[in-house]
Amino acid sequence: MSERVSLTQSIKNGQKYMELWPMRKELTPMFPEQRIIKATKFGIKVMPAVAAISVLTQMAFSNAPAMPQAIVIALFAISLPVQGMWWLGNRYNTQLPPALASWYRELHQKIIETGFALEPVKAKPRYKELAMTLNRAFRQLDRRDFERWF
Repeated sequence: MSERVSLTQSIKNGQKYMELWPMRKELTPMFPEQRIIKATKFGIKVMPAVAAISVLTQMAFSNAPAMPQAIVIALFAISLPVQGMWWLGNRYNTQLPPALASWYRELHQKIIETGFALEPVKAKPRYKELAMTLNRAFRQLDRRDFERWF
């Protein structure tokens, strides 16, 4: 990562990245993003309930000695989707490795050649630029334009 960002900014970036990343089956074998996004979204829906149930069951059974463990379980459950968003936020700002940067440039050029406008190609692209370019490519390019890559 080229710059330091705070935890809250990283989580916000992770939320942006979850919305930005194209959820396409063609990308699943090449990138972990889709699996992490699915797991994070699942965690956002399910883990608050797991946290509440772990504490409430101990309260319902008046099991005060088990309350510290229940609270730890609840905190762990709540932390899982936060960890997913943090990972995605860090990935969002991570520079692409040389092979992926080259692929990003090829894809960017292909979109421009087909007559669509894009922001200028980045000298040091990050995963967020790749996600934006992939989104545009899947919306604008014909299926046969992808045959070379997928």
